[in-house]
Amino acid sequence: MAATSPGGAGSPDPARATAPASTLAGALRLLDYWLTVYRRTWKGTIVSSFVTPLLYVVAMGVLLGGFIEGDPAELEGATSYLAFVAPGLVAAQAMTTVIGETTYPVMDMVKWHKVYFGMIAAPLRVGDIMLAHLAFVLFRVALTSAVFLAVMAPFGVFSSVGGVLLAFLVQLLVGLAFATPVYAYAAGAKDESAFNLIFRLGMIPLFLFSGAFFPVANLDAPLELLATITPLWHGVDLTRMLTLGRVDVSAALVHVAYLVVLAALGWRWAARRLQRRLIA
Repeated sequence: MAATSPGGAGSPDPARATAPASTLAGALRLLDYWLTVYRRTWKGTIVSSFVTPLLYVVAMGVLLGGFIEGDPAELEGATSYLAFVAPGLVAAQAMTTVIGETTYPVMDMVKWHKVYFGMIAAPLRVGDIMLAHLAFVLFRVALTSAVFLAVMAPFGVFSSVGGVLLAFLVQLLVGLAFATPVYAYAAGAKDESAFNLIFRLGMIPLFLFSGAFFPVANLDAPLELLATITPLWHGVDLTRMLTLGRVDVSAALVHVAYLVVLAALGWRWAARRLQRRLIA
């Protein structure tokens, strides 16, 4: 029997009548929600989005870099340590921003405040909820990365404006490549203790051994191989190519393909885990 509304026999069910026509349409219904979230929380992101990039550049690139000889042969073509380290810091900042936005906030919406359960009853689908949330995460990455790149511009570490713009787009891809698998992990986690694995055994080692601070060729062969199969290394190397104007097209395509595949696999994993958590 066809579903009817309280208004009378044969009337369409309100929930079915208002279901979004597509995932994008469903995500757009949550635009006002995420704008409201940002309006209420943006002051708490000032340090991470604006102050931290400046401190990183000054401390690691200018002060520490002043003690390091800028030999292009030793710094993958960079003429100064600042020019070498700055692209790595940008990519690493994209990773840390994403991890911060897809661990505790996701668990909060699933377990503590159960906002996702209200969304799924709206009615919205799992894909609608994920797309809206991940779009907000990418907005945070875009804002942080834009500020970081703007802070570095006066230091003369970029070879061209076009390279900087492409590097900015790469940060969105790096962010998405980390966002979907971490989101999936958080969506299925039972409690916050599960995040110790991400922060202690994931984020920190990736940050230190991604080639952001020194060429991974300086590592022993097994560690170098391990470093080059991590997602952050691909993001760092691609960003550095673009900002230094030394693009190896074949290597760049490998980097892009790696990050796209990781983002796609993470999306599928996240959709399954969130579906089981909210509906099954």
